[in-house]
Amino acid sequence: AVAAAQNTKVLESTMADNRRLEVLAHTDPLTAVLNRRALTERLSSELERVKRYETQVSLLLIDIDHFKRVNDTCGHLIGDEVLLLVSRLMRASFRFHDRLYRFGGEEFVVLMRCAHGEAAKVAFERLRMLVERYAFPQAGHITVSIGYTEVRPVDTPNAAFERADRAVYYAKAHGRNLVCSHSELVARGELVEGKTVNDVELF
Repeated sequence: AVAAAQNTKVLESTMADNRRLEVLAHTDPLTAVLNRRALTERLSSELERVKRYETQVSLLLIDIDHFKRVNDTCGHLIGDEVLLLVSRLMRASFRFHDRLYRFGGEEFVVLMRCAHGEAAKVAFERLRMLVERYAFPQAGHITVSIGYTEVRPVDTPNAAFERADRAVYYAKAHGRNLVCSHSELVARGELVEGKTVNDVELF
């Protein structure tokens, strides 16, 4: 009986350690939001859900404007502080079940299930304004450029990301501190539907 109890404790401890390692493997150590690996896995499952249940999911890409300037003028420790504070503002802007990721560098991604596109746009604009109005202790005034797209049933993970990326690129080329919808830009003739790059390049 004693041996059985000890084995049970060892098994429970091992399982707990495995769970902690799993969390660490999917979490960005600086900001504590999910990481790129977690995004890759989640986006694949969200695509299946979109295909099967016709749910609506928006993919949002956030890029901190002039982040290199922050690192160059204030130092990388202040740059890290900016990343951490932006991630906290993201948490304040979105619902508990919206998925927040650090994609790499100064880029973040959000996967958001929403009933319609306007709900997503309101949330994204709220984040943009929060960052714009926030007094960053060392870096001063910081803004973000945001691009988003609705995930489509025929998408690959990279196809959805690339559309959001093109919308961000448009925002940064047209003054920054903007929220841009890929579909709206296409509808206005500002962007055209393009070929996606190979999935391996991003994911």
